[in-house]
Amino acid sequence: MAPTRAGGSMSDIPGHADSGAVAIPRQPAQALEADHVVEVRNLSLWYGDSQALTNVSMGFPRNKVTALIGPSGCGKSTLLRTINRMNELIPGVRTEGEVRLNDVDVYGKNVDAVEVRRRVGMVFQKPNPFPRSIRENILYGAKINGYRGDYDELVERSLRQAAIWDEVKANLKRSGLALSGGQQQRLCIARAIAISPEVLLMDEPASALDPISTVKIEDLMRELVANYTIIVVTHNLQQAARVSDYTGFMLSDEQIKGQLVEFGATNDIFTAPKDKRTEDYITGRFG
Repeated sequence: MAPTRAGGSMSDIPGHADSGAVAIPRQPAQALEADHVVEVRNLSLWYGDSQALTNVSMGFPRNKVTALIGPSGCGKSTLLRTINRMNELIPGVRTEGEVRLNDVDVYGKNVDAVEVRRRVGMVFQKPNPFPRSIRENILYGAKINGYRGDYDELVERSLRQAAIWDEVKANLKRSGLALSGGQQQRLCIARAIAISPEVLLMDEPASALDPISTVKIEDLMRELVANYTIIVVTHNLQQAARVSDYTGFMLSDEQIKGQLVEFGATNDIFTAPKDKRTEDYITGRFG
């Protein structure tokens, strides 16, 4: 049986005067091989008695887009949620192995889950703006995290980075729920980057959007990667080929659940895969 991993509390945030928590550096003291901002090492996960990930090991290069592809149920979204400890919110989840952010195991003793989630932002499949104004959507997380800078500057900068400022600047008091689906998703991206994460996790961020909005999200990913490391789950192979620098192909079968079959530069994965299962999936023979 795998050990249960416990989460932290706000009082454990690294740097808190009384927490004794382990601080996660913004960058490792010495760059990791290939400068992987996140490394997953021998990671396995269970939902109760059902295994969802099996001995997954891979690195996510800094300031690159990495796509996770594979059939439904192969563990892509589960792997994504392990990186910022979101799976801990599900009762009965157990993990083994390591997830290292700047060479610190985010599941290690005295590393706080709240701080991890601040450093590793998340954008979900369905846009989920808060029932607040556009401005308050951006400021919500910043206020919770004790931001002391210029609120107006933060709102404008975040919305500009998410390529939505020109569309909403005339009425920042408008409810985020009144925006179109594509605008809502870009608002959620702006909200995520307002707290200055290093990593952005995106779980099929364009799957619920129309083609025009999808193109905007893809273009935005290519712009944001200059400042963030992006890990995106997608069922759209064309999208993975268009936006990502690296691709990991995952698969579940009767023997092994949630395994990483192959990882490499996107061009190599799509043009010269080393594993026949990867080739079969990319060419549409299954999945």
